[in-house]
Amino acid sequence: MNIVLHQPEMPANTGNIGRTCLATNTPLHLIEPLGFQLNDKALKRAGLDYWHELDVTKYDDYTDFCAKHPGVTVWKATTKAHKTYADVVYGPDDYIMFGKESAGIPEEILVEDEEHCIRIPMAPDIRSLNLSNAVAIVLYEALRQQGFAGLEDYGKLHRLSWKSDT
Repeated sequence: MNIVLHQPEMPANTGNIGRTCLATNTPLHLIEPLGFQLNDKALKRAGLDYWHELDVTKYDDYTDFCAKHPGVTVWKATTKAHKTYADVVYGPDDYIMFGKESAGIPEEILVEDEEHCIRIPMAPDIRSLNLSNAVAIVLYEALRQQGFAGLEDYGKLHRLSWKSDT
C-alpha cells in the first residue's frame, strides 16, 4: 500500500501519518505545496524519532505525481464519494490519497475518477474526521484485506509471556 497526502497543511497530522506509515511498512507520498517544512519541529515531534526511517517521496504537484506513477490505482478519500472505504477491494500496490485538512482533494481531481473515490461514513452534520485518523481507518482496512502481510510478528508481552505462548 501507499499513502498520498495532497498538499497537507498541518505538520502534526503529517507526523502522525508518517508514524502510522512506518508502523505498517507503507511509503508516504507528499504532493506540494506543503503547509510546513519537512524539518518542522511539530512534524518530528508527532513522528517521534522515526521520521528519518520513513520511506517518503515529495512531488512538485499532482501532475508530477501522476507522471511518476502512470497506470497505478489511486483511491481518493473524500466526504463526497458514493462508495465507502469498506465497499472496495484494495490491491497490495494501490495508493490511497487524502487531501489537505481545510479543503480535501480538489474536485477537479475527484471528477476525473469517480470510480476510485471513497468515503468514511459519518454523521451528516460533521464536515470531516481528523486527517491522521482518516488515514489510519482506511489504511488498516486495506491492510486487513491483504492479511496484514509483513505485520504478523507482534502480540508479545515485554516482561511476561501469554499463557498461550507456553
